[in-house]
Amino acid sequence: MNLYHLKSVSWQDSQLLYHSLPRVGREGVILCSPAATYVCIGYFQDADQELDLAFCRERGIPLFRRELGGGATFLDGDQLFFQLILHRDNPIIPDGGKLAFYRKFLQAPIEVYRALGIPAEYREVNDIVANDRKVSGCGAAEIGDYYVLVGNLIVDFDYDMMSRVLKVPDEKFRDKVYKTIRENLSTIKREIEEVPPRDALWSLMAEKYIEMLGPMAMETAVDEAWRAETDQLAERLLGEEWLHWKGRARPGRAVKIRAGVNVVHRMHKARGGLIRAIFEVRDGILTSVSLSGDFFLYPEARLLELEAALENTPVDGAEEVVAQFYAEHGIESPGVTPQDFAQVLAH
Repeated sequence: MNLYHLKSVSWQDSQLLYHSLPRVGREGVILCSPAATYVCIGYFQDADQELDLAFCRERGIPLFRRELGGGATFLDGDQLFFQLILHRDNPIIPDGGKLAFYRKFLQAPIEVYRALGIPAEYREVNDIVANDRKVSGCGAAEIGDYYVLVGNLIVDFDYDMMSRVLKVPDEKFRDKVYKTIRENLSTIKREIEEVPPRDALWSLMAEKYIEMLGPMAMETAVDEAWRAETDQLAERLLGEEWLHWKGRARPGRAVKIRAGVNVVHRMHKARGGLIRAIFEVRDGILTSVSLSGDFFLYPEARLLELEAALENTPVDGAEEVVAQFYAEHGIESPGVTPQDFAQVLAH
């Protein structure tokens, strides 16, 4: 396994490289940071509902949808990314599902924070916290036969821009978002008086990953095969169709409103994240369902199948359908249960 110590890369590469490494059949740890700012949304999110797209266009802020769940975030060079890619058959992967995976492999960045004098600890589902505030945004996914875990050391954070790129109903709500983010998300600069130089932070991250995973060959550049796969993947993941796919109208989904027919948009905050549902109910039957949000669900591609399974189901039978779907397909969704999906679909 290699440790790819890349430091500053293009904003596109800061996402595309960990998406493409499994596709060339490699394990590794990538350490990098984006050279420019951008906004990144989770796999299950709807860009048109989550982001103020007009503001992002006006400011020239690029957008990216990742193949991992979780929420929208504003990313820049003040965040140092760690990206771990492991084959599913690697014996170091613990039993116990995704929570055990998070708990084990987030230990390296936790040790980085502790070495800086910041009392970091793991908190379910996928947070690193210190002094009761989040200090790292983390997520995981399955890409082919590989498990991917990504996150960041947050040296500094633009709270104002984070609240600005989000789509909100009014400015009063935006002010509340800003206040809440600032109260609940911290940075290295806020936690300690003197921040080490970037090179020292990079070296500390590399050291802690080597301590956790064992000796690794150090690479400082993207080789030809990896670059070719990254460039090919960019054609899809940087396209408008991929960015907006949850927000596009689906064929055969025309909605007619009359007595007994309702189109509903609801949200439910589960322990593992926010679930948003847009669905049609016709005489007590779910006739179309669209699910999105900042939760995690594995395998990711099964969400569309879950939506299809819920169609033509009585509303009061949704929990049973979801539970059966979980059992049949081995679904994992840390902090989100079939009951949570039933609750957001209640009418």
